[in-house]
Amino acid sequence: MIVVTGATGQVGGELVRLLAAAGEQVTALSRRTAPFPEGVRHSAGDLAEPASLKPAFDGADALFLLVAGQDPRAVLDEAVAGGIRRVVLLSSQGAGTRPHAYGHPVAFEQAVRGSGLEWTILRPGGFDSNALVWAEPIRAHRTAAAPFGDVALPVIDPAEIAEVAAAVLRQDGHAGRTYELTGPEPVTPRRRAAAIGDALGAEVRFVEQTEEEARTQMSRFMPAPVVEGTLAILGTPTEAERRVSPDVERILGRAPRTFADWAARNVAAFR
Repeated sequence: MIVVTGATGQVGGELVRLLAAAGEQVTALSRRTAPFPEGVRHSAGDLAEPASLKPAFDGADALFLLVAGQDPRAVLDEAVAGGIRRVVLLSSQGAGTRPHAYGHPVAFEQAVRGSGLEWTILRPGGFDSNALVWAEPIRAHRTAAAPFGDVALPVIDPAEIAEVAAAVLRQDGHAGRTYELTGPEPVTPRRRAAAIGDALGAEVRFVEQTEEEARTQMSRFMPAPVVEGTLAILGTPTEAERRVSPDVERILGRAPRTFADWAARNVAAFR
C-alpha cells in the first residue's frame, strides 16, 4: 500500500492516478475527498495534525510526503509506527540552493534523513503550472504580467514530477538519493506568455512587473522569507538554479516535456 499525501493537489492527484493505473494499492490522504480512481481508498487527515494520519499509515509500505505542517518528526514517527518502510519527500530546489530562505523544506529533509526509513528526496524547481496565475488576465484581456521578463529558468511540468515520484516509489535503487527535477531548457516569462499565445492562436501581451509589484502580489499567499527567496531565484538565479538537471531523463528514460507542451495541454484554462 502506498500513501499519497496532498492527494487532491497538482502532483499528488496525478500521482494517485498513475499508481492506480499501474495496479498499486493506493491510499489518498487529504483533508477533503475528490473523485479518485476506482479502487483508491481515501483517508481524511491533515499533516498539521500528525495523530490524524494513523488510519492512513496503518499497514502501508510507502509514503509520498509533502512539505506541510510544522512537525515532520511527528509525521514520520506515525509513519514508522504504521509499518511504512519507504518515504519519498517532495521538497524544493531552494532547500539546496537557498536553505536560509527555505528553512521549512530543509527541516523536512533533515527529518526524513534521520527517520530510519528508506528515503528519497525530490527537489523540483519552478512549476510550469505557476503560469495559471495568468489564466484570468489572459482570458479577460490577453495579458500576462511577471517580474524579470527575460530571466530564463528550467521550469517543470508538475505531472512529470508525479511520474518521477511513481517510478521512485515503485522501483528499487533510489534509496538515499536526492534528485533535482527541471524541465528540458531554461525559458523566460516572456517566452512562456508567447507559448500560451501560440497554443491559443492569439497574441498574449507580456507586461513586466517591478520587483515591488511582484513582492506585493506574492505576499498575499507566501510567507515573507519564501517571497524573498523566490524573488531572488526569479531575478538573480545561481548557476545551479539555471542548470538543466539530467535526473528526469535518467529516471523516466526520456527528456522532460517543454513548457510549450504544457501550455498546449492546458490551453483550456486560458480560453
